[in-house]
Amino acid sequence: MKISKDGLLVLLLLLGLKAATYGQKAQVEALMNRYRAKDNFNGSVLIAKNGKIDYVTYIGLANREDSIKYSSKAKFHIFSATKTFTAALIMQLYEQGKIHLDSSIATYLPDYKGEAAHKATIRDLLTYSSGRDKREMREIAEAYNSTIWPVDSFITRYCSERLVTQPGTRFAYNNGDFILLGKIIERLYGQPFEEVLRQKILTPLGMRNTDYLHHEDVIAHLDRGYFNSGSSPVTFSRPTNYYIDNYFSAGAMYSTPTDLLLFDQALFHHRLLKKETVQLMLTPYKSLGDVAFGFWVYPKQIGEGTTYVVAERQGYGYGHHTNWVHLIDQDITLIIMSNSNTVDPNKMRWEVLSAYLKGSIDKK
Repeated sequence: MKISKDGLLVLLLLLGLKAATYGQKAQVEALMNRYRAKDNFNGSVLIAKNGKIDYVTYIGLANREDSIKYSSKAKFHIFSATKTFTAALIMQLYEQGKIHLDSSIATYLPDYKGEAAHKATIRDLLTYSSGRDKREMREIAEAYNSTIWPVDSFITRYCSERLVTQPGTRFAYNNGDFILLGKIIERLYGQPFEEVLRQKILTPLGMRNTDYLHHEDVIAHLDRGYFNSGSSPVTFSRPTNYYIDNYFSAGAMYSTPTDLLLFDQALFHHRLLKKETVQLMLTPYKSLGDVAFGFWVYPKQIGEGTTYVVAERQGYGYGHHTNWVHLIDQDITLIIMSNSNTVDPNKMRWEVLSAYLKGSIDKK
């Protein structure tokens, strides 16, 4: 059979793409074998290019008491990655003209009694710069571990403190700012936060394995969190009791790597929000440590000297961690989810991306 020049060119291109993909997977697989053997990594790693999964693996145990292995059915606690969903809901309200970024908290929560009520804005809440004393972060055991607080009671007790800095001038990571945003979402829609979340994001995007979590919920295939003792050989322990309800719109969700990829693609390809809204959402505030709305956005050198613009989000709690990185200009997404603290996820994410990108370069 005779092949035309154009046909030969297409064939060579396809073979080159397959070789590049194989090289990327081989590099990442070698790295993951090391993390599995040396660092006892438990969880999942997913890499996608242009929304298509290029690599995904599930390693170790989701439940140590019953020796249940991780699989594609596993659901993960994502804790503060919840904040990106909350930010997206706020930006939907912004598009509808129902919320203004530079209006005060009191504009939407007139009964809020904190000193920030008339001084801190929606923009300040989205960038963790409300200036509050963030009592909920200083008194974690009482705020999150002792009892289930009704949201209004939690806000009154832990999110209504005096101001310690002028709003908008200093970054101070906390949960309270996003809990206030969740309450504003409830007030404007007249519905519970979790119902708005389902109606506006989860159901439209087909995120069937993602939802809001309550302490008493029984969720099939939901993983458990563990702490590494630091000893050799590695031993694990269960964290102290806590009530996930208290994290509300700042951290009470679970998801899967493949579901989170659906959200990732809907955001970065403007299917959930308009292009100009996403650009606003991803604009970093340099004076506040490159924080954006629901992400951090900054240039990052990865691997062999190339600098990429990354949007990243993390979530940690009680042994669980989620690390979500999107290379904006390349449309490459990395999602790492785990239920134990045996590895440094911040170091791991750059190593995984470096291996993936190196595999691509090596085969070109």
